Amino acid sequence: MVEYKCFICGKIVPYELVRKRVRCPYCGSKILYKSVQIIPRVKAR
Repeated sequence: MVEYKCFICGKIVPYELVRKRVRCPYCGSKILYKSVQIIPRVKAR
């Protein structure tokens, strides 16, 4: 699932709220970014 994070307050904003309008419900900022998960990769020998 896609999670957005507020650039100003740093709180996670659910996708359902971002889909309706692009504002942080906590501080009102318009700057949101997707938080990226780093998946470890294992190399075969």
